[in-house]
Amino acid sequence: MRVALLGCGVVGSEVVRLLREQADDLAARVGTPLELAGIAVRRPERVRAGVDPALVTTDAQGLVTRDDVDIVIEVIGGIEPARTLMLEAMKSGKSVVTANKALLAEDGATLFAAAREYGADLYYEASVAGAIPLLRPLRESLVGDHVHRVLGIVNGTTNYILDQMDSAGAGFNEALEEAQSLGYAEADPTADVEGFDAAAKAAILAQLAFHTPVTAADVHREGITEVSAADVAGATGMDCVVKLLAICERVPSEDGRNGRGVSVRVYPAMIPRTHPLASVREAYNAVFVEAESAGSLMFYGAGAGGAPTASAVLGDLVAVARNVVGGTPGPVEVTYAKLPVLPMGETVTRYYIHLDVTDEAGVLAAVAAEFARHEVSIQAVRQVGLGEEAQLVVVTHRAPDAALSAVVEGLRGLDSVREVASVMRVEGEETPR
Repeated sequence: MRVALLGCGVVGSEVVRLLREQADDLAARVGTPLELAGIAVRRPERVRAGVDPALVTTDAQGLVTRDDVDIVIEVIGGIEPARTLMLEAMKSGKSVVTANKALLAEDGATLFAAAREYGADLYYEASVAGAIPLLRPLRESLVGDHVHRVLGIVNGTTNYILDQMDSAGAGFNEALEEAQSLGYAEADPTADVEGFDAAAKAAILAQLAFHTPVTAADVHREGITEVSAADVAGATGMDCVVKLLAICERVPSEDGRNGRGVSVRVYPAMIPRTHPLASVREAYNAVFVEAESAGSLMFYGAGAGGAPTASAVLGDLVAVARNVVGGTPGPVEVTYAKLPVLPMGETVTRYYIHLDVTDEAGVLAAVAAEFARHEVSIQAVRQVGLGEEAQLVVVTHRAPDAALSAVVEGLRGLDSVREVASVMRVEGEETPR
C-alpha cells in the first residue's frame, strides 16, 4: 500500500518517523506493508533528518495523481493548495487522511461531497485535539445515540496561558511570551489567542455531533486577549477558574423532543474548580460529550504537538488502509438534520459582572432595577470595599445572552456605576460563592 505525504514539517516529519520505526507492526495491523511513495514539500533543499531525499518532490499535483499511490496524507495546512490537492486525490481514486481543521471548518462540505462522489475515504481525526481519540467516537461509536452537548478545552496554547495567569499570577503578555518560548504558541499567536483555532474545531465537532452543516463562520468567537488579572482574581474569589471553552449544544424545541437548532460558540468563561475541566492544566485538552444513552464521557490528553498529532494521523491511515485492503469504504458524513445554527443572542448563559460603584445609599437598588428591567434574575450578589474602593459583584441566573448584554449596557449608563470592571460568562451548574 503506497502512501503520498503532503508536507514534512513538525507533524509530517513525525509521520515519516513512525512509518519507518513501526513498519512491521503497521504491516501486521493493515495486512500489507505501508510504503512512502513520495513527500511533497515547498523547499526541497532543506535537510530533513530521517527523510530519504529521493522521496522529496515539489510536484504535489503530480504526486497525488500518480497511479502507484493508494492513500494521500495532507499535513500542509491552510486552504489552498490543500483543498485542490485533496480534491484531485479523491478524483483520482485515492482516499485521504488530513489534519486540516481550517479547511474542514471552512469548506468541509465540498470535501465530503467529493468523497461520496468518488467513493473515497476522508478521515480527519488529527484535526481536533491532537492525539485524543474524539472524532471517531462521535462519528462511529455514538452514531446510534443522541448527542446533546459537547463542551471542552480544544486549544493548548490558550489553556497554557490561562493556567499560568491562574496558578502563577502571570499577566497575559508574560504568559504568552512563556508559551512562545516553550513552543506552545506561534510567533504570530492570533489564531490561538483570538479563538480562530478553537472555532474551527468547534465547527467540526458540532457537525459530527448534530449531523448538521456548521462552518467556522457560524461559530460565535471570542478570544482571551481581553482576559485581565482582575478577571482571574474575580474567578478565584468565586472558587472558579477561567478557561477558553468550545461549546456545542443542541437546543431543544418547546415540546422537548425535537431540536430547535444548535448553538456553537467559543469564549473565555468561569467554571467552578470542582468541575473536571478546571483541573486541565498547561497545554492539555479535554472534551466532555453528553449523550442521551451513553451519559457523560470525557476525553483527555495531549491536544497538539508533532508526535501526538502524528499518532492520530497514523491511526486514520491504518483505518483507511484496512478499508482499501478489504474493499469496504468507511463511514460517510451525513448532515441530514440540517438544524439552524442559532444566533448568540438566543443562547442561554450566566454572567459574572464586577462593578466599581459609588459608595452611597441606593446603589444596589439601582443595579437590581436594571437587571429586573430586562427580566434577568440575580443568583448572587456581593458588595465589598468602601469609599473609592466600593465594588459590587453580581452573578446572574441563566438568561438569553441578548438580555444579559442589554443589562451590561444599561449598567454602564447608571450614574452610580463608575466602571463595569469585568464581565464574563459562567459555565457549569454549581452555584458560585
